[in-house]
Amino acid sequence: MISIPKPGTPERQRLIDAHKRCVESMKGVAGFSVLECQTPGDTTIVTGGVHEDYLLRRVLLRMRGESPAGKLIVICTKPDAAWRIGRLSGVRGVPPEFVGDKIYTDEQEIQHDIFLMRLDELPETAGNPEDFHMGWKRRSDNWPVT
Repeated sequence: MISIPKPGTPERQRLIDAHKRCVESMKGVAGFSVLECQTPGDTTIVTGGVHEDYLLRRVLLRMRGESPAGKLIVICTKPDAAWRIGRLSGVRGVPPEFVGDKIYTDEQEIQHDIFLMRLDELPETAGNPEDFHMGWKRRSDNWPVT
């Protein structure tokens, strides 16, 4: 099993740098993908990102596979103009809460900050078989008490 790179290691810094390059190259593209474009803002030729970086792909898959409880998300506060980071409660019907006061005016930059925050929160052993459980969609999980 591949572990999540520890803070301060060259491997972790390489992962962060690769993600930042992808964010920079996707500016001007609607939505967000962790891809590196040959020409910034033009997805005609994609040269890097999750297509070529195995570790980056594995870490992102582990982040996306985590339980929704406590997951960081992008919240649009003003259409096409302002975004903030929020955290899911993990309970149906309970709205997310804002994390910090920073307001982003770039849809791509917020993605990199969330990546950094999630990388810091993700345990080194995330995704290992011993941490597996049957899933968060079971009928008994995450329903509000009435």
